Amino acid sequence: MKTFLKWAGNKQRMIERITALLPSGRRLIEPFVGSGALFLNSEYPAYLLADANHDLIDLYTHLQAEGADFIDFCRTFFTPQNNRPEAFYALRSEFNVTADARLKSALFLYLNRHCYNGLCRYNASGGFNVPFGRYKKPYFPQAEMEAFGRKAQTARFCHADFATTMQAAAPGDVVYCDPPYAPLSATAHFTSYSAGGFGFDQQLALVQAARETAARGVPVLISNHATAAIEEAYAGAQIERFQVQRFISADAGNRGAAAELLALFLPGKTQ
Repeated sequence: MKTFLKWAGNKQRMIERITALLPSGRRLIEPFVGSGALFLNSEYPAYLLADANHDLIDLYTHLQAEGADFIDFCRTFFTPQNNRPEAFYALRSEFNVTADARLKSALFLYLNRHCYNGLCRYNASGGFNVPFGRYKKPYFPQAEMEAFGRKAQTARFCHADFATTMQAAAPGDVVYCDPPYAPLSATAHFTSYSAGGFGFDQQLALVQAARETAARGVPVLISNHATAAIEEAYAGAQIERFQVQRFISADAGNRGAAAELLALFLPGKTQ
């Protein structure tokens, strides 16, 4: 099942690798749900799906609650008239100031499908600031939204940070974390999926939360770049390394393969 949002770090191409490592359980918890690729392509009785990006969670909540009516509303923004720079920037400005949660959620989808590379980036004031993407005819993901809405009936969505979300885990749950990745180099630092970014201190805090969650009897799987610092931080976990094609880079010629890893923290087996 395909996601209906474009999303940096989308795990669509890694689903089989991730699900092969995930233990079974009564509920899958994702503190960084992102585009929901794993949620859509896994089979758990229930889901707790959280993200620090309030706009993302609001969009999912409206789709879950309204289904076809909300999809029809979102479609009204996908017109030739709105696929022009002046219209895009006017709607982006409206998104940044509106207090209408339903409108903001529909505009979030519009921006995602019309902005450059489908990026989600905010300025220091919390305003969405990705420029116009100049696509010939942005795709409206009706079928993908319908599928997401159906599957969402088994889920609870939550706007929360990863620490709060992981504290809700109890034996019988399984946690998968897909945080903004640690940079491969000093100049590769795309971490601003939500305002505030995600630095190495947060990476270390996530590892600590994973160890504490595993100590309570809940397995935790984390994706990240396979850098020396990350591997050192994940010491004691079961680690699988592999190469993945990169698609987010300012330099199109530098979108090569990158070393990634999956680190599994199992109850009773991690330091």
